[in-house]
Amino acid sequence: MRKDPITGRWVIIATGRAKRPSDFIRQPVTLSKPAACPFDYGNEAKTPPEILAYRNSGGRDEPGWRVRVVPNKFPALGIEGELNRQGDGMYDKMNAIGAHEVIVETPDHAATLGEMPERQIEEVLWAFKERVNDLKKDRRFRHMVLFRNHGAAAGASLEHPHSQLIALPVVPSSVKAEVDGAQRYFEQKERCIFCDIVRQESAAGARLVTETDRFLVIQPYAPRFPFETWILPKGHGSHFEDADAPTLQNLAWILRTTVKKLEKVLERPAYNLIVHTAPVQEAPLDYYHWRVTIVPTLTKAAGFEWGTDFYINPTPPEESAKFLREAGLE
Repeated sequence: MRKDPITGRWVIIATGRAKRPSDFIRQPVTLSKPAACPFDYGNEAKTPPEILAYRNSGGRDEPGWRVRVVPNKFPALGIEGELNRQGDGMYDKMNAIGAHEVIVETPDHAATLGEMPERQIEEVLWAFKERVNDLKKDRRFRHMVLFRNHGAAAGASLEHPHSQLIALPVVPSSVKAEVDGAQRYFEQKERCIFCDIVRQESAAGARLVTETDRFLVIQPYAPRFPFETWILPKGHGSHFEDADAPTLQNLAWILRTTVKKLEKVLERPAYNLIVHTAPVQEAPLDYYHWRVTIVPTLTKAAGFEWGTDFYINPTPPEESAKFLREAGLE
């Protein structure tokens, strides 16, 4: 059993039923081109009017874009109105106020993150940064969730490469647990726990996948899921939207390389990609550190996990790191 040093959550590394990459049930993600994908060139009228676009040519809601951001046609939250927090007897409720946007990452319907040019991925990251910095001006919004679902098994309803941004009027409990855990560590040791993880994992090497002058890619010490992958900036920063141009440029290379490794070792798995960042209305935090997490869809939570919040991971992170390190890329 291993304890996550940030949140205090325990996980079970089930070495007695250890699984190699070939032991998982594979459902490789294959991309086909439907007749009328709303994110393809020429179908711009099938989405709500664009909020942001990086273009080679054309006007608003016309072909010629490289990256395009539109409101989600079926949003989880609505942007108009007041929060109207109130009690309902002993319960609390508020209006479902927020923003829900889709970042269409490329005009190429069949591209994967491991195949896109680095410059294309970098522009997607710039779109993330630009939209978060715009939305955070609205003081109703307290946290931004940036995520990418790749493959139906990971929750993607459309194949075309896209990410999503949801602005929330509350800080999710899982984010608060991370921030609070990092703050407790900082109060005890006067150091950022994530910076300590970067130093220790870089020196030890057992869970290290890739390292550059700006980033560390690791399999974390207490991963909930097999091949759960963390991409950590070496330079301290609590908010992703404050990342500078050289950092985003290097992150584009890191993302492409890491996804290619996962695709090679796990045969093009479905996965979820999440940007972990501090609540947007907070000033820069000395004790929190943004990162990117990629979680391949290889296992499912069942009764034990739901009943305990313990997770059983059948692949030790030292082994998954070794598989990814040794994945040669053409």
